[in-house]
Amino acid sequence: MAELESSITHPYMPRDLNLPDFVPAFLPQSTIIGVYGISSLLVISLIWIFSGWAPRISKTDRLLMCWFAFTGLTHIILEGYFAFSPEFFKEKSAHYLAEVWKEYSKGDSRYAARDADVVAVEGITAVLEGPASLLAVYAIATRKPYGFILQFAISLGQLYGTALYFFTSYLEGDNFAASSYYYYAYYVGANASWVVIPSLIVIRCWKKIAAATQVQFQTKSKTL
Repeated sequence: MAELESSITHPYMPRDLNLPDFVPAFLPQSTIIGVYGISSLLVISLIWIFSGWAPRISKTDRLLMCWFAFTGLTHIILEGYFAFSPEFFKEKSAHYLAEVWKEYSKGDSRYAARDADVVAVEGITAVLEGPASLLAVYAIATRKPYGFILQFAISLGQLYGTALYFFTSYLEGDNFAASSYYYYAYYVGANASWVVIPSLIVIRCWKKIAAATQVQFQTKSKTL
């Protein structure tokens, strides 16, 4: 037992999780979160400024462009790195993306353990929803007719992925956080926006698509 305990050097739960050659994070939590926060704010600010130059773009659409740019880059860069870097917990340098997942794994150790469900969800999100989100930015800016359908599909996919993420954790015992702080800050808090915002977008797009369909039906009925 003493030998087993001495071999456990990671901060994750469960404590007997086997992570051979684990290398602790080099960067403090404040730096990891600070870099992510500043980068996100920079992206959102730039999109907000540039979207103001586009003609006839409402403030709501500009906010949606900011959201899809932010979420698209998050999916591609952060989640893409995780999906295709199976040994990030062995990284021996202060590689920022590896540091992010070493830190986030304190809220959900399934990431460090390479849980199959999590890898599948993150991989699909990075490959499909990431580029689609950036396409949505373009579609909104240029008022493409497929814009609402695209936003609806992306948001529905995000909701499905988040639901799968939470439900699989629940079914597996929901005991993957190092403490209640990390549970609520990372597992709950960091994922809350991918529940609330996509839900609002789905409702908005549903109404827009339904209204357009209603007009089409009325137009056809008048021509008969």
